[in-house]
Amino acid sequence: MEEGIRESLRLLLEFDPYVYNIIGVSLRVAGLALLFSTLIGIPLGTILGLNNFRGKPVVTALLYTGMGFPPVVVGLFVFIIFSSVGPMGHLGWLYNVEAIITAQTIIAFPLIAGFTMAAVMQVDRNLLSQLMALGATKFQAAWAAIKEARVGVLVAIIAGFGGVISEVGAVMLVGGNIEGKTRVLTTAIVLETRKGNFGVAIAFGIILLAIAFLANLSMIYLQKKHLFEDNG
Repeated sequence: MEEGIRESLRLLLEFDPYVYNIIGVSLRVAGLALLFSTLIGIPLGTILGLNNFRGKPVVTALLYTGMGFPPVVVGLFVFIIFSSVGPMGHLGWLYNVEAIITAQTIIAFPLIAGFTMAAVMQVDRNLLSQLMALGATKFQAAWAAIKEARVGVLVAIIAGFGGVISEVGAVMLVGGNIEGKTRVLTTAIVLETRKGNFGVAIAFGIILLAIAFLANLSMIYLQKKHLFEDNG
């Protein structure tokens, strides 16, 4: 571990282009996947949390299944879709970052939607009824529910980020781990370990943990900031 720390510091301080390219690709695909999954997951979770309809148990069961879906199966599905014989093969996304972003979005959005639904369901229904009685639209009431459940929604986003930044199986399958193009931190760790470069692999692991820690620390800061604003 000590060797890995020294190696990670050396690689970062020397501005190794190989390392910084991998970090850049990792942040880009994880950030875009998190953005897309958030844009899908939060509205879906809010709708499920606020409304009751005949097919809700089935939709909820599918959502919970997606939360525990093996990422490598998602990768296989995306691989087939974007392969040369697949329905979207003409896009040429396979072994490109677009395929990785697609797979990671599919992996993350059930997590975000599920946690958002659970958070929204805890919102006081009397508050929403009062808003509707005062003339609020359904969209305004839904937005008020999201604001009330914002701590839970932030937890949902954290869960989604954890799902995309740490994923390796699907990324390896649809991205191909191509140097300078689709290689991310998780796949680089696998590659360097197989090559016996344990110091470099540990260094990448430490960098990955540092990114996850900083992201989660930022979310915790936002949670506390909102709590202080509410109490103030």
